[in-house]
Amino acid sequence: MSHSIKALAASAPGSSLSLFEYEPGPLRPEQVEIKVSHCGICHSDLSVIQNDWGFSSYPLVPGHEIIGTVVAAGAAVKRVKVGDRVGVGWFSGSCLSCPQCLAGHHNLCSAAEQTIVGRHGGFADRVRANWEWATPLPKTLDPSKSGPLFCGGITVFTPLIAYNVCPTNRVGVVGIGGLGHMALQFFHAWGCEVVGLTSTPAKKEEALSLGAHKAVVVQDTAELAPLTGSLDFLLVTSNVTLDLSTLLGLLSPRGRLHLVGAVLEPMAIHAFSLITGQKSVSGSPLGSPALVGEMLDFCARHKIMPVTEIFPMTRANDALEHLRTGKARYRVVLENDLN
Repeated sequence: MSHSIKALAASAPGSSLSLFEYEPGPLRPEQVEIKVSHCGICHSDLSVIQNDWGFSSYPLVPGHEIIGTVVAAGAAVKRVKVGDRVGVGWFSGSCLSCPQCLAGHHNLCSAAEQTIVGRHGGFADRVRANWEWATPLPKTLDPSKSGPLFCGGITVFTPLIAYNVCPTNRVGVVGIGGLGHMALQFFHAWGCEVVGLTSTPAKKEEALSLGAHKAVVVQDTAELAPLTGSLDFLLVTSNVTLDLSTLLGLLSPRGRLHLVGAVLEPMAIHAFSLITGQKSVSGSPLGSPALVGEMLDFCARHKIMPVTEIFPMTRANDALEHLRTGKARYRVVLENDLN
């Protein structure tokens, strides 16, 4: 297959996106080519465009919350076929042969291909991915809203499974934004008692509407005090520096504070805040292909969807600015109009 792909690309760190065409080369045997219908915008797209993490290469086509239809499939492709509606997230390939892949933890593969790192992503009319990361979308899920499930959604769903969160647990979600608003819905549907913790008083009512049984402002010591020592699991979705000593104090004995927000500053944690109460701190990257499928089925069963705002893809720069200035409620999705 030889053709050009139309896309939007940043030419330098922090630059605006502009029209860009590239030749993808021959389709590899294990790859599918996907005609993009929608692509969510994640805060990670902003970070990579700005080279905040130091590994971006340009021209850079962002976009890793992709929904589309398979239009071509290599000879070694399994599970999906031409005509299937699928989604692709942060990962677009894995080696399939390392101990992590063989154990089903493809998201921990050291050779995993990342959709917008060293290759071009989904702000485009087409994109490619290995078949194992092109996950069929259940027919009952709205394709115009489902893209964020493939990054933000699986990011907050994975720790629920990986750390055996129980329906009897009392859990907290720090940050009611792009990740946190989905976490509230997942934990509520799982059966947990859910507490939303926000730095924005105006979001308390929104947290309650999204599944929290209680919502508190993290800076308000009077509101936090009743939670001391009560949470079995505390999910931190925020990417800003927080007072971890205070948050660890909210955990019950053997409680876990789990990070999915990419905070760039080192964390200052006193040893005794962990030793006393046998508490843990952990983090995780997205989830395996199998877990993505389980999450989608869970969303279909419980009617869980991201709260989204839709922009045409040709207005991607406006959409990025909308996210950058904190106005997004709660995930922005681009609808492809590049064709």
